Amino acid sequence: MKSDLVERIADAVLYEGYILYPYRPSAVKNQQRWNFGSLCPKSYSLAQGGTESWTMQTECLVQHKPGTVLNIKVRFLHLVQRDVAGLAANCRDNLSACAHHQFAFSESHFAIVPSLEINGRRYQTWQEAIERDTRVPPFELGEFAGGSTRTSFSFPASETVEQLLDEGTGQITGVLLRRQQALEGAVELTARRIGNGLMRINVQILNLTPLENASESSRDTALMRSLVSTHTILNVENGEFVSLLDPPGEFREAAAGCSNIGTYPVLVGEEGAQDCMLSSPIILYDYPKLAPESAGNLYDGTEIDEILTLRIMTLTDEEKREMRDTDERARQILERTEVLPAEQLMKMHGVMRSVKGRS
Repeated sequence: MKSDLVERIADAVLYEGYILYPYRPSAVKNQQRWNFGSLCPKSYSLAQGGTESWTMQTECLVQHKPGTVLNIKVRFLHLVQRDVAGLAANCRDNLSACAHHQFAFSESHFAIVPSLEINGRRYQTWQEAIERDTRVPPFELGEFAGGSTRTSFSFPASETVEQLLDEGTGQITGVLLRRQQALEGAVELTARRIGNGLMRINVQILNLTPLENASESSRDTALMRSLVSTHTILNVENGEFVSLLDPPGEFREAAAGCSNIGTYPVLVGEEGAQDCMLSSPIILYDYPKLAPESAGNLYDGTEIDEILTLRIMTLTDEEKREMRDTDERARQILERTEVLPAEQLMKMHGVMRSVKGRS
């Protein structure tokens, strides 16, 4: 398995939809997340009548033999609410009196605002994200066949305060407050022999995060306790996965019997390799590749790289400033675009590729 190639494809899936053109928090489309593969708390899903998913199921086939080992890794984003707070009116006239509160956030000293400009930089409310992953302990398929296991995971809640200082006075004039809700979940795994040397693997991802008053909670509240852009990487040692898109004749019936819910398993890695599968909430072909003409991730797969790049180039200075101050990923898009060579842009204009074997 070419792990770097697989990780690049998986990262593209992980951040698809993280931020959309025009890459500004003030844009309506960026004020509510729509990422693929979001698994909300079970209680919220039930309260919504199942319109929001709390589980994801992957089923795939493995040709195994003695010594075949399966490795499974589940990845997702854990959202972080970043709020901006300016010094409250009752503190503005006496900055030194509030200085001893610089390491503790108190709403009596700071008031949350949509944005705040300090030292020529605009700080904005935004949802950041932290990459999370959980692994199922490796196991030998032959010994595990017919069995099941559950791997639980959890990530604690956190809250941090970042001081924003006025460069002229050295006084605190605002803070960035980052809040992250706790997550709890599990990965359930079963393996069943369905023929000579063939095994069906079933992987279920469950969001078991508690959410009180789920029926009265907003989607935004549930999202802060959701697994976002969830996907699974499966790898076998001394064995082979069977393509579910183009299975060999003798395995077509078994492949058709695989039930995948909210996800689409495809072979990944070098063309022809069968030791790794990516189960993605986005529909892909076997052996997906990132276009070599692409200068980098634009996070908005509903658009074409060339069109997005040209649109970014036409943003006003004020729009670029807001984009630059959104977060590190938006800033990198802008900086990369502003120095993009003309020949690189021309390469995005159009490329003919073979579609042999695909219909």
